[in-house]
Amino acid sequence: MPIILKRILVQIQTHINRASWEILLLATVCHMLLTWGLLWIAQERALLPLDTYIYYYVVTTSTVGYGDFSATTGFGRWVVALFQIPFGLALFGVLLGKVGQEITLWVKRAMKGDKNFSHLKDHIIIFGWHPTRTEKMIEFILADNKRVDRRIVLAVQEDMEHPLLRFPQVDFVRLVSFTDDEQLKRAAVEYADKLIVDGKDDDHTFTTALKLSPMVKLGAHISAHFLDETKARLLRLHCANVECSSAMSAEILVRSMQDPGSSRIQEELLSTLHGDTQFSLELPESVKACQFGQLFMFFKERHNATLLGIAHDRSGQNMDLNPPLDYGIQAGDIIHYIAPQRVLENEVAWEQL
Repeated sequence: MPIILKRILVQIQTHINRASWEILLLATVCHMLLTWGLLWIAQERALLPLDTYIYYYVVTTSTVGYGDFSATTGFGRWVVALFQIPFGLALFGVLLGKVGQEITLWVKRAMKGDKNFSHLKDHIIIFGWHPTRTEKMIEFILADNKRVDRRIVLAVQEDMEHPLLRFPQVDFVRLVSFTDDEQLKRAAVEYADKLIVDGKDDDHTFTTALKLSPMVKLGAHISAHFLDETKARLLRLHCANVECSSAMSAEILVRSMQDPGSSRIQEELLSTLHGDTQFSLELPESVKACQFGQLFMFFKERHNATLLGIAHDRSGQNMDLNPPLDYGIQAGDIIHYIAPQRVLENEVAWEQL
């Protein structure tokens, strides 16, 4: 007996897999119409109005059976007993099985990184996975409570399941290659606003950043991290929209030796989890030309923010740190400052400068 039951269940599952949504919906509509026609022949007048019939059909066919509406004629009861409930219940079972199957597949695709995120826009993509460092990057991004609310897509090549389920803002996609056009479309690279490249090694990071640079939209910013400064310099020469950082462990060690506490300042400036943090803000077109000293006092008095320097592009290639007070500033320049929290453009009374 168990073997026969198992075979029946396998056959049902096979039919569910083969049945398309179109066929199932068509079969359900046909069953509803035929049932209505038979009830009309049976003169079940109370069940025939559209709103009443739909309610009655769902409640009766699903065998919930509240009893407020039911067939009253002899022929009507035969219709319900021999046609409506047996065939309708079978359809309901197949529909519920199909829904359950779709939900299971959707969850599995999300866990395995097989989903397609080509619909996203203005999101953040992190290329590469490192068990400790990547999670910290996510925490730093989310700790900025004044950031633009963007989805974060973690793109990996490793055969793994979603490692950051505790962050509902993070989507997960597994790509065969970081340099294949079709694969990159799944992460909506051409619509992303910010990208971080943190590959398995410097060669992997260099190749990925070089591929991404011409693909992203105008104004998108790519950050890439290297251990070897020579690769960082080489990438800067070819890709103006890529900001390259390299390991500064030697510099930090020397600075903390010569000026104790320097490493703590670096930690405070870079982390959004505690203390004042370094931020940047592009001056809007409405800003008139002014001097660094004027802007310095304005931000200190109004926003408790200390200006560090001025850059003329998003990558900060020609940044002027601690410029003289009469240093000229104009719209489009990017100010870098430290503050307890980010200062948004619409929070600044630019007209009072």
